[in-house]
Parts: sequence; C-alpha cells; structure tokens
Amino acid sequence: MPTSLAVRPDEAAAPKRVALFAGAYNHIADGVSLTLNRLVAHLDAQDDTAVRVFAPTVEEPALNHAGTLCPVPSLPAPGRPEYRLSLGLSREAKAVLRDFDPTIFHIATPDMLGFHALQTARRWGRPVVASYHTHFSSYLKYYHLMAIEPLLWQYLRTFYAQCEHIYVPSSAMADILRAHGITEGLRRWERGIDTQRFHPNHRSMAWRRERGIADDDVVLCFVSRLVWEKGLALLPQLWQVLQERDVDARLLIVGDGPARADLEDALPTAHFTGFLSGKELATAYASSDAFVFPSDTETFGNVTLEAMASGLPTVCADAVGSRDLVDEGSTGALCPPGNVRAFAEALVPLLTDADMRTTMGRAAHERAQSYTWAALLQRMDGYYDDVLNRPRAADIASAAPASHPA
Repeated sequence: MPTSLAVRPDEAAAPKRVALFAGAYNHIADGVSLTLNRLVAHLDAQDDTAVRVFAPTVEEPALNHAGTLCPVPSLPAPGRPEYRLSLGLSREAKAVLRDFDPTIFHIATPDMLGFHALQTARRWGRPVVASYHTHFSSYLKYYHLMAIEPLLWQYLRTFYAQCEHIYVPSSAMADILRAHGITEGLRRWERGIDTQRFHPNHRSMAWRRERGIADDDVVLCFVSRLVWEKGLALLPQLWQVLQERDVDARLLIVGDGPARADLEDALPTAHFTGFLSGKELATAYASSDAFVFPSDTETFGNVTLEAMASGLPTVCADAVGSRDLVDEGSTGALCPPGNVRAFAEALVPLLTDADMRTTMGRAAHERAQSYTWAALLQRMDGYYDDVLNRPRAADIASAAPASHPA
C-alpha cells in the first residue's frame, strides 16, 4: 500500500481528488476505521480518482491501512488512551493538502481536524461533504456530561450547515438529526457486509470444543469493544435473570477494552475470547446460536449485521444502530434500551426453542444479503459526482490552493 506523502503526478491530474479527514483511521480497529478503510480502498481502485487521508496515527497501529495516510498531530483522549484527539492540520499536512489540491473535502469527524478542514475548504472555494459515524450525544450520559448536550447540538448544526451532503448510516439516524435542526443535504449511506466472510458455513464444532463448549450447548454471543457505553452494564443483570429462569445456555463475549476486567468479575461463567478479527471472528459468530446487543450509542449496527449474515437471530436495543436492521419477530427482537426484563422476555424463548432459532437465523441471513459493500461504496461515487457537477457560485471565484494559506 502506498505510504509516501509526496503527491504523484497521476494523483494531481486525477479529475476527482478526495481529501478525507478522520478522527480514527488506523490507530484503532473500530467500525469507523474499518468503514473508512473500505471506502478508501474502493476509491483508490478507480481510474479517475485519487484520495488522501488525514488522520491521527500511532507507532504501532491496529490496522494495515488502505491508501495514503498523512498523519496529523494528536493526543491520547483523557481516560481513554486508545482513542486520539486530533489537534488540527500540521505544517506538513497543510503542505501535502496544498500539493494534492483536492476537488472535494470529505470530513468524517467534526473535531478540531474537521473544523480546520472545513475552514480551509471554505477559503479555497471547494465543496465539503461529511459522513456521520458517531452518535455523539448518546455518549454524554456515560461521562456525566448531559449538561453540555444543547451546546453540542448547536455546534453540530453550525458545522453541518456548511456541508453540501451529510451521509448518514440509517433512516433512524437521519430522523434524529432532523429533530435537532440538521435537515439539509442528508443522504443514506449504510454500512456493508462481506457475505462470504460472515456466513453460517463457518460454524465449527472444533472451535467450540477448544473453548469448552459442548456440541449441544446453546451459545449466546455478544461482540463489541468492551467499553461501558456499549450497554455492558445490562449483561450481568440479564444473565442473572436467565439463570433464575433456568435457561441452559453459555455466554460468549468477543472483544476487548478497558471494561473487560470488571465485566469478567461480573460474569465469571462467561467465555471471553479477547479481540478477534478475520476468519476467527467469522467463526465465533457462526459457531454461536443467538446474538445480543444492548448498545444504544451506535449510528449503525455493524456487529448486528455481521451476526445476521452469520445466521444468528439478534436481540438488540431498539435504538438507532439496529432499528433499521432487525425485523421484529422475523429476524429477531428489539427491546427498550436498558430494559433487562424486555431483553429476557425476548431471549428466553429464543434460547430454549431450536426451531425458532433456526427460522429466525435463516431470515436474518437472508436479510443481510442486501447489504453488499460493492453497491454501497459505488453509491458514494455517485454522491461525490452529484456535488462536483453541481454549479456553485464558489466555483467562479475560487482561487488555487497555493494562493491561500492553509
């Protein structure tokens, strides 16, 4: 993969030059990073397109990233060092951006880096689009910051009002943005799934046996980064209720994070795999029997879709991330966030009725087939073209980037 920061002649001559600004790209393997890497790999494969990524990084990144990354200065997030806080564009990054001469700015995070990118695009008269990956306001309650929610939405309204398109992963997320006054330029851009990688055929009894799971055990699976804002507090309470109702099942926790030790203490009988990826992650899904996901902070339920593609019925929080994916009563169930009793009522029949699991699992697998990456990534090309081909007053008066300070 290319890593040089120098702008090649073929890049500078490409008619579509996309500058992508992200708060996370390779330093952490989360849904945002994986989605953006998919997009960049797709753009890099197009003959008429060049792309440069501006994002934080670390000495030992979690991902072997796609495309050319121009690092920007950042600091570890307070209390969450696995995340980085961007400090904007460095002098080197500004020079790379100026030489690249983007025809369109795509901002994935409205942080300090995104703000600098927005201001630069306005000075240069270049169009700006944004993708909405993080449901920011839903995280505030986990950090006792609800008092700043009005200020957050005011900032987001001001920021996104300056973007020609805002790409949202679900209709539910679009509805939330509209309710807070962000109404113009909203476009759907769901996340995709590799339906060959995540497939029921990857079920492995040998994989289960290696982890002490008997062939006839019913396995309830949870996959996520182990951070409290993923609804982890519900899991020990839910498991206690299931045990009180004599549900004979095993709990499989896939993922890692700062909350792991506390969760292991609260769930001593659960099997924790740690972080999994690639073939082993796909095997973990397919070797389970049902999936539970109580998080209400997602903009799109990537893990929910992966579980569905793997043939698992899914019981999820009735929230933005999974609401558009789960068909109530057909592929699984949606429960009020944080409602232990509702989750238990949905899971008890599912974990005790093999025929129900089979029927719902097949329906979930079938539904997941409509979320292919190829079609969804191609849609972004069309969105970019719509913006680039739209007449704008700024096109007439815009100056070359070299004549403007970055």
